[in-house]
Amino acid sequence: MTIYFVTSNKAKFEEAKKIAEEYSISIEWYNKKYIEIQGNSLEEIAKRSAKMLIGEINGKFFIEDSGLFIEALNGFPGPYSSYVFKTIGNDGILKLMKGVKNRKAYFMAVVAFYDGKDIKIFKGFVQGEISSEKRGEKGFGFDPIFLYKGRTFAEMGEEKNKVSHRRRALEQLFSYIAKFRE
Repeated sequence: MTIYFVTSNKAKFEEAKKIAEEYSISIEWYNKKYIEIQGNSLEEIAKRSAKMLIGEINGKFFIEDSGLFIEALNGFPGPYSSYVFKTIGNDGILKLMKGVKNRKAYFMAVVAFYDGKDIKIFKGFVQGEISSEKRGEKGFGFDPIFLYKGRTFAEMGEEKNKVSHRRRALEQLFSYIAKFRE
């Protein structure tokens, strides 16, 4: 059984491939940029994006969407994280958070899996906070400003992949697939 991970991000694919192997599942990279619709929730975005890919991809596949949710900003940037990162980046978030005492935040990942009939949703979360400055050289996106147990994701490198929101969502997906393996 071939299962495709539809993403244009090779680092995301490599991370997912390692996790899949822990469940004796083989995935293939379907290197494709697809239209990321805007929506009010990651679940809505992932499900609608997956629906648009049905028929275009021959077989079972999954996509993943992530967001950073900052408590003091009422969950912003949330489902708009990709756009916010491209427009104001980490510096813009740090500017918005200047002088803010409540720095609680969480990352959320949503995986939409098309099993050939239906779309199933799997979610993963990791709690943390927003740092007061960028730290670390590893990772991507908001990793340099997201603190997890005193270190930013960008400082953690491969360690991040053991605790990340994406791992938590993918573990649910691969556990589900392993139960219903053909």
